[in-house]
Amino acid sequence: MNNKYHKEIYRYFLAFILLLIFMPLTLNAQKNIPVSGKVIDNTGYEIPFAAIGIVSKNIGTSSTEDGTFYFQISNAELEDTLSISSLGFSTYTLPISQLVKNEKMVIVLEEKTTSLNEVVVNSTSFYVRQALKKLKENTLNKNHELDLLYRRWSVEDNTCRFLIEQNIKAIDRGPSSYLNKFSIENTRTSADYRFVRNEQKLHALKYMEYNNPLRKGINVKSYKWDTIGDSTYDDEDVIIVQGVISGQETITLYIGLGSSKIFKLEMEKKPQIGKSLTATYIYKNNKAGKLYLSYHQREWKGASKLTENIRRAMISASKKPPVYIPIAYRHEVYVLDLIENKSLFQTGESVSNLDMSNYAPNYDEAFWKSLSMPPETKFYRKNIEELEGIYGVSLEDQFKYANIRN
Repeated sequence: MNNKYHKEIYRYFLAFILLLIFMPLTLNAQKNIPVSGKVIDNTGYEIPFAAIGIVSKNIGTSSTEDGTFYFQISNAELEDTLSISSLGFSTYTLPISQLVKNEKMVIVLEEKTTSLNEVVVNSTSFYVRQALKKLKENTLNKNHELDLLYRRWSVEDNTCRFLIEQNIKAIDRGPSSYLNKFSIENTRTSADYRFVRNEQKLHALKYMEYNNPLRKGINVKSYKWDTIGDSTYDDEDVIIVQGVISGQETITLYIGLGSSKIFKLEMEKKPQIGKSLTATYIYKNNKAGKLYLSYHQREWKGASKLTENIRRAMISASKKPPVYIPIAYRHEVYVLDLIENKSLFQTGESVSNLDMSNYAPNYDEAFWKSLSMPPETKFYRKNIEELEGIYGVSLEDQFKYANIRN
């Protein structure tokens, strides 16, 4: 009897061990079905920054500058419908199973023309004020978690000399508020070919936040506003307005005429002589029709005085050292996932008063291989070609050797 009991216990124990071994494999298989393609217009031109995904489940991505996209789904999404929306085009839907079967799927969006001459009867500043007044109402303003891929290229003497990539989780409350906290989950860097080694006083994510005019608040009266065009988004007419502070700043807003939603913001700023900042913020709807950040790109340009060591080295090499070297930061941020259920939040808390490169290293090669990376863009390739061209070392090898830790 005792022997029979032990055999029974052993059988259950063995079954439990097998379950633990194979369950992760099953779950992995369910999560890693690739969805990819390219979005173009009916003349063959790529459509950048289109919102692509399963809106009802907050799953998806944005197309790159080249119109390409890539993300992953599980078996549970195979029967769902994919939606593709972009400014100036009719929204397109198709069964997601159709995309999975065709890895080189090309999706053609139909241009949707609109004429707002008869509809726009108020001043341009009126539409800006309405959009700002309804900003909190139109955006996801409760705590939500963004899973981010943050890339920063450091440029010196007009050549990209260093890349840092971080996977970051951040708790946000939308553009009507500020980021609550963030944590750096994983980091990898290229080889470091910088000689000036300029550093930012804060993490670059904080500058993304602080430089957004929507978060800081736009003083409408300080700008001269004009309507510069019209478009459509998700079958809604969109008015394109531009505000200018002469010689200092330009802001362009894409505003839904009926909803007053701000779907896209572009800015150009010249805070000081010899410095400039350009930035783009793109928002898309969640399943409840509230906007949240989808993609961000910016470039800061400035100059840095050469250190005495660099000056001496250049003189020793028979080169005339300049007083200043042009420097820049190029940033690109993809929102990989949106989590609204607080019980699923995983964000820790990292300090914000450090340059991206000064945080404790936490490189995990397996993580980067499994990450659902966006396709390479012209912007990405331009930077990588500059970085690889310095000494002829491929980025793959730079990642391999630069991230070895003792």
